[in-house]
Amino acid sequence: MNTQFAASAYAKVQNHSSIEIASPHKLVLMLFDGALERIVQAKGAMQYGNIEQKGKRINSAISVVSGLRESLDSAKGGDIADNLDGLYVYIQDILFKSHVKNDIELLDEAAHLLSELRSAWVQIG
Repeated sequence: MNTQFAASAYAKVQNHSSIEIASPHKLVLMLFDGALERIVQAKGAMQYGNIEQKGKRINSAISVVSGLRESLDSAKGGDIADNLDGLYVYIQDILFKSHVKNDIELLDEAAHLLSELRSAWVQIG
């Protein structure tokens, strides 16, 4: 895992003092939490018709998922890392489509997938 990239991706989204002392496992967990938080914020902005905030939050969530993708180590993770990469690409795609279509159900789908991945990540910790 590229720990430096994961830390950098998270720092761009949210300044958090514990990031420098977090383990690689904790950094990935923070990325999941950051993406989920942005999706909830985007959903609220979408429901209230705040187009600017919706766009900012969805773009931010896409960036965090990009950080998750970049933290994958294909050499060590093999097929699992490759499958996760494909899933992250899919999540980024549905986030983009949710923005274009103003579709809350797509935001819910992205949040559900990320929540499932987060739960699995917590269990392997």
